[in-house]
Amino acid sequence: MSVLKKINKYVPTLSMAIIVLAIIAAGINIGYIISPTFADWFNEGVSNYLRGFLAFLTSWIPFSLAEFLILGSPVIVIWAIVSCIRYAGESGAKFVRCIVGLLSVILAVYVVFVFNFGAGYRTSTLDEKLDIPSEEVTKEDLYNTVRIVVDRLAELEDEIIYAAEVGSVRPYSHEEAVKKLTESYALLHLEHDFIGLVKAPVKQLVVSDIMTYTHISGVYTFFTGEANLNTNYPYYVNVFTTAHEMAHQRGIARENEANFMAYLACINSDDPYLQYAGYLNMYEYLIMPLYNSSTALYSKVATDLPLGAQYDLACYADFFEKYADNTAAKVSDTVNDTYLKSQGTEGSVSYGMVVELAVNYHRAEFPEE
Repeated sequence: MSVLKKINKYVPTLSMAIIVLAIIAAGINIGYIISPTFADWFNEGVSNYLRGFLAFLTSWIPFSLAEFLILGSPVIVIWAIVSCIRYAGESGAKFVRCIVGLLSVILAVYVVFVFNFGAGYRTSTLDEKLDIPSEEVTKEDLYNTVRIVVDRLAELEDEIIYAAEVGSVRPYSHEEAVKKLTESYALLHLEHDFIGLVKAPVKQLVVSDIMTYTHISGVYTFFTGEANLNTNYPYYVNVFTTAHEMAHQRGIARENEANFMAYLACINSDDPYLQYAGYLNMYEYLIMPLYNSSTALYSKVATDLPLGAQYDLACYADFFEKYADNTAAKVSDTVNDTYLKSQGTEGSVSYGMVVELAVNYHRAEFPEE
């Protein structure tokens, strides 16, 4: 009996192939951790095509495949345990093959992560790619940026529809929002070709209400290529989250960078509601840092926020009250923070680092001193 046949007695052929791919993936992973230049090349080349292909494959499924797999995971796990127990009763070799087969599933997920998405965490930073100056942010800088955002919201207010106890209303379907954002990302791609070209739906999650207790408004599942949306949040949050998950789908992995890319996709659209959602979400990111820096400057600009936007924020606060403090959110944040730190980022705090990008992006618009 050849060595390969002896190994195959305990290790399925498919598992052997996955193990080989995992070894290759580990080498690639180390390569882009060491070299941002290699990470850029891999993310914009290999990963970009794989993400697009996977998104295309799952786009034909009318529901979220990732959600289906996660909800069905208890059944899958029980089936796997029962199968291994049954094989253990037949022979030791079959039991080992079963265990190796299950472990190879985990390795397969790792392989997909490395080839499809992982390089995005190790690329050169977004400010470098967009030629945004990286300067220290002062309280005056924060004030000037908030002033720009508030003024834009004021210009848009007459074009926004508000409903009682709801806040602003998206004047078209979710699918239309995705279409408009896809067009906006395509225009951004013309200026910055590192932004991947993807045409795929953003799947609406069935368990959105339950998911809100985790404080997760959306998720990109790299193993299915799907951008997924928690539809339970207010419209202006849903639009921004949709743009955020679409940014992940286009290779922008870091959370602060995906937030900023979502902001650019919204404000560079010719659609008033997308612009409004972009500016109002950015206002939320900016206003507390300004308050913490200077209550005087905060008071000077916060009172100028249009009444419609103020009402939107009040409606959001009322909506979120029942979800605010719970164990699920704490567990979810801990898991997410650990994952983000494992990818070389600052963890959950990185979501808020969009402030520095926004301030430096708008710096050219500041009034001359």
